Amino acid sequence: MNLEPAAAYAERHTLEALRVERDGELVFERYGAGFNAEKPHALYSGTKSFWGIAAVAAQEDGLLQLNETVGATFESWRNGTKAAVTLRELLQLTSGIGFGGLGNAVPLYSKALAVELKDEPGTKFTYGGIPLQVFGAVLAQKLAPTGLTPHDYLRERILRPIGVELNSWRKLADGTQPLPTGAFISAQEWSKFGTFVLDRGTHRGSPIVSAAAVAACFAGSTANPRYGLTWWLSPLPNFPDIAYASGAGGQALYLIPSERSLVVKFGRGNSYSHETFLRRLMS
Repeated sequence: MNLEPAAAYAERHTLEALRVERDGELVFERYGAGFNAEKPHALYSGTKSFWGIAAVAAQEDGLLQLNETVGATFESWRNGTKAAVTLRELLQLTSGIGFGGLGNAVPLYSKALAVELKDEPGTKFTYGGIPLQVFGAVLAQKLAPTGLTPHDYLRERILRPIGVELNSWRKLADGTQPLPTGAFISAQEWSKFGTFVLDRGTHRGSPIVSAAAVAACFAGSTANPRYGLTWWLSPLPNFPDIAYASGAGGQALYLIPSERSLVVKFGRGNSYSHETFLRRLMS
């Protein structure tokens, strides 16, 4: 990997943190003014990447099936085109729900469930936050008998066992926490999550989620081969195994299995390009 050219590109887009690990060891770090490895940063839509992993864990736990329909949980989704929408399509952003529900516009579960589809399920990739909120409503209903919220489940099932500490997660008007955005975490802690995923669901040799389940997060759809279950897939043909979480302003968690490496990047650059950064890194 060519770290200096990649770092130079990131610095031109208001770099705040850049942390590179290989085989679990820190090999490079650089920080902007006022930042360090421990300072929390907003992930924005990078938050989504937690939920693909949580979803495959929930399937292993028998809480849900990715190919089940939303209608299996909510009667209002049992008629018309909504009847065909699966949980997998929500997580792949191919459910037919239109653009929206990002940033401060994330709807409550009830409002997300009330949206109408704009496209036939499975036919079109449309980026947005509403599908994750619909998934959250389903997961919340599945978890109701346990007394856990989706965020409780994420923490207890994944984050706590692998030793990841979130700093905070913003709340919506009704006190619930959004799924598509809202997490604040340090570069050091996000690296721990990346290591867990890079190690195919194990933590210090102990399986937390099966390797097959983790691999399911990195299979694209017919509508968009470059997006899996809440993770973006490689834009570089020569490095097809790359995957990354992406948030507004250039937040990123890059996983590069062929290099046994991960990269955490925080910044404030609206013109920052993941593809350009990765081309410089892998050139």
